[in-house]
Amino acid sequence: MSTCCEGKGPGYATPLDAFKSGDRETLVYVPCIYRNTDVDQPDYLATLDVDPASATYSQVIHRLAVPNKGDELHHSGWNACSSCFGDASRSRNRLVLPGLYSGRVYFVDTATNPRAPSLDKTIEPDQVNGVNISALHTAHCLADGNIMISGMGDKDGEGRGSFLLVDGKTFTVSGTWENSKPTRFGYDFWYQPRHNVMVSSEWGDPNKFWHGFNPAHVAEGHYGKSLHIWDWQEHKEIQEIDLGDDGLIPLELRFLHDPNATEGYVAAALASNIIRFYKAEDGKWAVQKVIDVPGKKVDGWALPGMPALITDCLLSLDDKFLYFSNWLHGDIR
Repeated sequence: MSTCCEGKGPGYATPLDAFKSGDRETLVYVPCIYRNTDVDQPDYLATLDVDPASATYSQVIHRLAVPNKGDELHHSGWNACSSCFGDASRSRNRLVLPGLYSGRVYFVDTATNPRAPSLDKTIEPDQVNGVNISALHTAHCLADGNIMISGMGDKDGEGRGSFLLVDGKTFTVSGTWENSKPTRFGYDFWYQPRHNVMVSSEWGDPNKFWHGFNPAHVAEGHYGKSLHIWDWQEHKEIQEIDLGDDGLIPLELRFLHDPNATEGYVAAALASNIIRFYKAEDGKWAVQKVIDVPGKKVDGWALPGMPALITDCLLSLDDKFLYFSNWLHGDIR
């Protein structure tokens, strides 16, 4: 359960509270990636003005270039969030930027000048490799004030699902989260402390996907198709769910925002399906395919059909709507 105490901390008491009384965002931070392009420059963080009353509305007002080339910034997260709502000593003031390729982690100061954020601290790849992790992805703040980042590989880039722990005050590596054997692959994760559970998903072997997608590698077992259920308090995997061909490369997963809910959705990218996961009456977790996006016939395409390749999904704060992006088909539903 949450270790936060009474007092106003970052975020909101509940998702519905944010939905009903939250302020409209005026700034958006977007990682912009140059790796594997013709531009020989570091990635950067773009600041967008989304305040309709602003003279620079809908414009990029700042670009913060990171100091290294080839990081491949991917997902971003915060040093503190609503998980620490009850802890007045915590503040959401650092944006966490993990490098998918480099394994480097940047901490960006968004409090001093939100319209022109600055780099505050960096965790270098050797520190991440020191706990046998590489290919970082999802960063989540924890209720104890620390930060957890999912890793998809070992220090040599072979598939290994593990979780990096970062001290929320010093922004230094403090170890790994799991107390059981790492999973074969890693990618995203979402936790629900009220039900003592965390669910994680899979991509594949970093040494394979870092250099582009080869369909043959799927048949050779270099890509995942499972969900992993963890005991949140014990930090141990308690169940693996093989999604089969309907769940090839399950990437983004989302629990319902309702803290009493024991269900959510995962987007299987290559299979182009949305799969519901839920706690069954017997206490085990189960899955159900609920959306199937058909492939398209495209002349000259590398596969018999072009999959939608669902790369992201999210739920509205009131849990009434699910949104997902079909990367190859070029649409959002």
